[in-house]
Amino acid sequence: MIKQIVLLTLLQFSLTSLYAAPPQVLGYGVKPCEAYLVAYEGWDTGLEEQIEQYLHYRDWLTGFVSGLNLAMGQDVLRGVEAPGAMRRIQLYCDEHPTEDFFTASMSLIKLLSTLEQGETE
Repeated sequence: MIKQIVLLTLLQFSLTSLYAAPPQVLGYGVKPCEAYLVAYEGWDTGLEEQIEQYLHYRDWLTGFVSGLNLAMGQDVLRGVEAPGAMRRIQLYCDEHPTEDFFTASMSLIKLLSTLEQGETE
């Protein structure tokens, strides 16, 4: 389990500091949590434009997680489905509105990794 945490940390480090030029996180991952919160609330209340934005965030997350799953050879969300992951990211963003969606996503992945590690000890 420590190996996975190290790999996740290295991945985050490489994505945020390896390239000093343009950021290597693309798409909705670079959007601030504040924007995600607007999309999440609009999705929750049925606002069409915000539903579309929410779906873009969900698609970005599922693509990002799929890439990590393939790279690491395991389910980094530990069986959590997309709606649950999106809700947990919403909670993180409520507490950290100036962070970006990538950071919120990585926070969830690290949390799930830590929880699994605690269960196996």
